[in-house]
Amino acid sequence: MNFCYQKKWQLGFLIVLLMVMSGCITSPGPYHHPEKGVILKKLPKEPFWWGISTASFQNEDRGYSPDSPWYFKTDWDRFAEEGKTPPRGDKAVFSWSEFDRDIAAAKQLGVNHFRFGVEWARVEPHPGVINHTALQQYAEMAQHLKEAGMEPVVTLWHFTFPDWLYDSHRKDRSNFCHPDVEQAWRAHVQRVVKVMAPYARIYVPQNEPNGALQLGWLAGHWPPGLLLHPGGYKKAMKTSATMFRDAAAIVRKERPDAIIMGIYALPECRRSWLHDPTALIYNLYERQNYDQLDQVVDTCDMIGVNYYYSKSSSIRELLIRTMGERSSQYTQMGWKILPEGLYRTLCAVNARYHKPIVVSENGVATQSAQKSISYFRNHIAQMRRAMNDGVDVRGYFPWTLVDNYEWTEGWHGQFGLFSYDKKTHERHITPPGIWFSRFIKVYPEP
Repeated sequence: MNFCYQKKWQLGFLIVLLMVMSGCITSPGPYHHPEKGVILKKLPKEPFWWGISTASFQNEDRGYSPDSPWYFKTDWDRFAEEGKTPPRGDKAVFSWSEFDRDIAAAKQLGVNHFRFGVEWARVEPHPGVINHTALQQYAEMAQHLKEAGMEPVVTLWHFTFPDWLYDSHRKDRSNFCHPDVEQAWRAHVQRVVKVMAPYARIYVPQNEPNGALQLGWLAGHWPPGLLLHPGGYKKAMKTSATMFRDAAAIVRKERPDAIIMGIYALPECRRSWLHDPTALIYNLYERQNYDQLDQVVDTCDMIGVNYYYSKSSSIRELLIRTMGERSSQYTQMGWKILPEGLYRTLCAVNARYHKPIVVSENGVATQSAQKSISYFRNHIAQMRRAMNDGVDVRGYFPWTLVDNYEWTEGWHGQFGLFSYDKKTHERHITPPGIWFSRFIKVYPEP
């Protein structure tokens, strides 16, 4: 940790401490449906979605040499060049050049849905310069999934922007705050959906925008790396919500029977009366969970819940993160394992929005097969408990198919149901993967 970074965190601590003492953050309150919202069709019941989730930046190799006109970089690549996060490199786990390996692994699991992302920078490496070959390959990926008996779930944005929307010198004008982002986004979505529409019915406009906004504009951990920038955070949130709504409208125009799913990071927050007497931290976490979703949920047919862990509302837990599996109740990421938190989160989302829900990500970073199997077994049991209590859960997607790059943690954190051989690029199913495959064969309907 360098000196400037220490100074930033000292300033951040003082600001948060003042906020805690004043109790100036209010609860998000109940959700109020808009008077003139989007008219959505009621989704018919389908066989349960047992799926798997992946992300383009975490899995895909670059696919082009640096001297190719189609070589591209994302904001995360630039962020790594600034020394803010571990570099991913150009290879990842070769899910672009060798997507057939991912399809074979997913078939081995026996899932019926497969979520993958479209890398905006790959499709548009420079402003207005479109890689139509790459665009067509994404469509073929969706086509091949359908031919293999799996429904493609297409994520249009999974944390990354093309590097031409990232300004290292004016970070307050980067990503969601770039002056050209909305117009460029609409054009990008139109291109993608037009080629995807024959093969893909389910679309995710944005993956966890709430987490990305908080980490990028308040915590300073993710691009654009702004610490305690409330003005930028508010602007970015408003723009991200507009972009979500625009994407949903474009998808529905191109494919009227499409299903739009908003996916959000929704860890459970447990109120700590001792360490959070004014409820400031608790209200802050609740706002992180719901503020952006409240602005777009009327466009969503389904809500995707990404649940990994539970946390308490304490100032220490907000500011200090301890990595490592300190006990059987913690993951490699230092996250507290609490399966009952999934039950409470599903019930809370159901009560707030009254929409079908998919557990779109749920997983554990660990090298212990026993801990991983126990994690999945217990969380699925809590999902079934919520369903028995009337929550309309339509699917469950473990995170993730194969061990891969884990954002600011680099290559630390084994989440995959398959391990990855760096020499042969082969995917080898793990004991948790074997358990999950057998479970969904025995219980096709949970």
